[in-house]
Amino acid sequence: MCVLLVQLSQVLSILRGNFQGDGMKKQKGFSLIELLIVVAIILIIAAIAIPNLIRSRMAANEGSAVATLRTLTTAFVTYSSTYGNGLPPNLTSLQNPAAGTPPDCGTNGAGLVDNVLAGLAAGGTATTFTKSGYSFTYTGANPLPAAPAGIGCTGPGFGTGSTSAVPISIGSSGQRGFLVDSTGVIYFNVTGAVPKPATDPIL
Repeated sequence: MCVLLVQLSQVLSILRGNFQGDGMKKQKGFSLIELLIVVAIILIIAAIAIPNLIRSRMAANEGSAVATLRTLTTAFVTYSSTYGNGLPPNLTSLQNPAAGTPPDCGTNGAGLVDNVLAGLAAGGTATTFTKSGYSFTYTGANPLPAAPAGIGCTGPGFGTGSTSAVPISIGSSGQRGFLVDSTGVIYFNVTGAVPKPATDPIL
């Protein structure tokens, strides 16, 4: 960009010298031709810079999505080992309890993730949330027969499950889709769709 600006300055100097050498009156401002050249160079710079900025943003969003999936995996393991209720029945069970309230299996909140990951932020639900250009969905499978009694569980948890993360806008907010299963393995694909563990590669 600096090189282009220097070249722009040189071009403008040459043009100004040519105009003045032809006997034209000395100009105090820029001529129309000079302004058009400036606009053309700005458009060239934008055409080079904007795609790079989009790629950088997508890479950052993808890194954030993978980190979020790993955070959720850690929270799931902690929840299961602490309360004996398998994977949580929903993301809301992982929320932070109110001040002065002890954590529990889900009624108060297990205190394992923030409000965004618990689906409590704007646009979130008990099983979905959005963060950094990605949409996350938690899906439980093989529900347990019953939840442990007396520890505040909101319902029986799941024996297995997965969490997917897909770009809100493919090619803009991100390119790859991700999925983590109940064993903590993360899969991905380059189409932005939800990966299939049976066919898509491991991250």
